[in-house]
Amino acid sequence: MAYESQLKSDRAELHRRVATAIESRDPSAADENAALIAEHLEAAGDLHAGYGWHMRAATWVTNRDIAAARLSWERARKLADALPADYPNRTGMRIAPRTMLCAIAFRVHEHVAGHRFDELRELCTAAGDKSSLAIAMAGLVMDHVYQDRLREASGLASEAWALIESLGDPTLTVGLSLPVINAKVHSAEWCDVLRWSDRVIALADGDPFKGNFITGSPLAFALTTRALARYCLGRPGWRDDLRRGLAMARSADPASYASVVAYVYYPGIPFGVLRPDDSGMREIEGALRIAERSGDDLALAITRMTLDVALVHRDTAPERDRGQKLLAEVSEAFVRDGHNLGELPIVSVYLARETARCRDRDEAIPLMRAATDHLFSEDQLLMWGVCATGVLVETLLDRGADGDAVEAEAAIVRLASAPADDGLAVRDIWLLRLRAPLARAHGDAAASAHLRDRYRDMARSLGFEGHIAWAEAMP
Repeated sequence: MAYESQLKSDRAELHRRVATAIESRDPSAADENAALIAEHLEAAGDLHAGYGWHMRAATWVTNRDIAAARLSWERARKLADALPADYPNRTGMRIAPRTMLCAIAFRVHEHVAGHRFDELRELCTAAGDKSSLAIAMAGLVMDHVYQDRLREASGLASEAWALIESLGDPTLTVGLSLPVINAKVHSAEWCDVLRWSDRVIALADGDPFKGNFITGSPLAFALTTRALARYCLGRPGWRDDLRRGLAMARSADPASYASVVAYVYYPGIPFGVLRPDDSGMREIEGALRIAERSGDDLALAITRMTLDVALVHRDTAPERDRGQKLLAEVSEAFVRDGHNLGELPIVSVYLARETARCRDRDEAIPLMRAATDHLFSEDQLLMWGVCATGVLVETLLDRGADGDAVEAEAAIVRLASAPADDGLAVRDIWLLRLRAPLARAHGDAAASAHLRDRYRDMARSLGFEGHIAWAEAMP
């Protein structure tokens, strides 16, 4: 009542004085207090100053609390829209918060496609602002990835990368690298992943935090994606890249660390490159605890998924049972929230594999078949489709019913025939792994033993720990 009883002019003056007092009392904490200062200036009716402090608050908190950053950008957007039509640089002020809301939407499980992106594109086109458009396009790429629109994601990633490179801004190129490279990872375009990751690593020049306006350490991500490309293509140096990426991410923000751990182990273990050993499990569990404390929904989702997939690759029944339970929860959350939909097929495959282990192969195989067919139809056969095909083939051969060997052979042929970059080692080693038991199912023991030996040799030459262990366990 006391507040409302004041004259508006007196109240506005008090808000200005409070904002000034907060800023002057501890100038070194101005960024930390920026959101509070912005609120007082906004309440004072100073739209321009309030806008500036909201933008400053969002920038400071991006890699500390992404939800708070989003709120500050939203408030800045509203203030910019409320400015008079002839206000100087109003269009630029309207573009800036919208750009970042598009760029970080994937981190807060929001969608970019549609009105939000179209509105920003119109503003950028009118202003000739290619940099902001490139940033927003990177966010749209991630939206396509997480909505399982991988063809659109890959095509837009190529378009966005060309635009980014044309701007000639090294910091912008580094900062926007994760979304566009991530799209190429999901579509298994490993030569693009390798080339773009190399470019980012060179431009970052050893600075872990260069271009950290979307993610905390773009260089840590680039090292990790280069490792993926190198081992998928059978190139050396991938292990050192993984080590450097993880070490760099540990000293960055919690969300970057949790996400890099996921990039290391989530594909690495199913692909057979890494083993879910005790050391790796401790790292994943630690990253999950950090993600839980960070409040970052994306980091939490992908770290949980990483742990669950690692658990179902462990040797003990209790751990695999725990992994199956957690995978079911993750799958339900993805469907409910309409996010991470591109990961659902591989989650379904491993859930089905655990169903086959615990109960009934007849129930599990149709689920595996549907997920693998989906990956094939969406051009993901050379990403998650490699290990999904492996799970389907092994389950069919274990069941050994009429027609199972024929279906297993057809799945292997489909995988072998999929167009790919030359020297795709991650596919070649899986084909050897699957052809050995297929030959045995056809009664050709000599061919099976020969394929098994070639498989063991290839696993050792590539240094793929998971495949080395699997090969040693083959009869």
